[in-house]
Amino acid sequence: MVFLVNLARVVFAPLIEPVAADFNVTPGTLGVVTSAAWLGSALPRIPTGWLLTRVARHRVVVGAGVVLTLAAAVAGSAPSIPLLAGAAFLMGLASGVYFIAANPLVAELFPEGVGNALGIHGMASQMAAALASVIVLAVIAVTDDWRATFAAIAVVAALVTTVLFIIARRTDLPDAGSEDRDLLAATRAQLPIVLTGILITGSLGFVWNGLFNFYPTYMQTKQLDPATASLLLSVLFGAGVPSFFVGGRLADRVSNVPLLLSIATGFIACLFVLPHVAGLWPLVAITVATGFIIHLLFPTVDTYLLGSLPDQHRASAYTAYSATMMIPQALGGGVVGRLTDAGYAFDTLFTGLAGGLALIFVGVFVLYRADRLPARRFTETNQ
Repeated sequence: MVFLVNLARVVFAPLIEPVAADFNVTPGTLGVVTSAAWLGSALPRIPTGWLLTRVARHRVVVGAGVVLTLAAAVAGSAPSIPLLAGAAFLMGLASGVYFIAANPLVAELFPEGVGNALGIHGMASQMAAALASVIVLAVIAVTDDWRATFAAIAVVAALVTTVLFIIARRTDLPDAGSEDRDLLAATRAQLPIVLTGILITGSLGFVWNGLFNFYPTYMQTKQLDPATASLLLSVLFGAGVPSFFVGGRLADRVSNVPLLLSIATGFIACLFVLPHVAGLWPLVAITVATGFIIHLLFPTVDTYLLGSLPDQHRASAYTAYSATMMIPQALGGGVVGRLTDAGYAFDTLFTGLAGGLALIFVGVFVLYRADRLPARRFTETNQ
């Protein structure tokens, strides 16, 4: 299911060219479609958090599957760009609803291995990002019709949702979140760890968003041809597939805050090194290292939060974190784009952003050493 909902957000990018040709418009015109998918993913997070105070997690997950199925069917038959954009919004909405409901559910289903479970879950999600272009190319090669991609998503989503519904009815699901009934009260009660998560993920995510959105363009400034530069973007995401599994396993075995500080340090180091790297194979190596390290962040920070938040506050506090940290992340690409338009070189920009991150995480390290950061209770009880 998580593979499908993340595929729903990223599948529009590799479809831009064939869709534009079919509708006889420029690829730039379809920017509204890709934006609609991500807007749909961002907007429902707070409402979903409120819904989870009233409805069981697994029911919301099943509902997200139903929405994805219907939206993909509409996208596959859309006769106009506005209707396609509307379907993209609904596909994105299904993903946003899913992640807010499913991550706490996964943590509650596997309380003795939160990191490992979230790592496997996240790895499946990342595989969708890494394989989206391959899936689209394969479907179009077989059917010669971009609409078949959405038909396939709709059919598979319907099957997976049905199986998930049946399994949920036959399973004795945890009621760990039964007391989570007040989103604002939960957020206030868990504000220190929510703010810590926002600071860590928001700052790193801001720079990461600015980096990957312009990675092919950046690679072309290093004398790579456009095709190779685009391929390196796939390498950047592909390197993250094993990161989720490794990060989740590590998060179950070591203290989460030092692990997060190590990940931040590694990513900052890559940013400082990247401007000084030239040549295809050195660029491949730094691309793999950067992609692997930054994707360790996501299962680790989710384990840190979901393993620390008590049952009665878990979903609501996680919702507040997830919705808020997306704001700085979403701004990263726009800020980097505007600064490059203003004449700043990529090398200068990313060196400066690395310096800014270094200052932030020196502050986080000082707070950690002063014992002012909330610690994950599961890790502590196993040390």
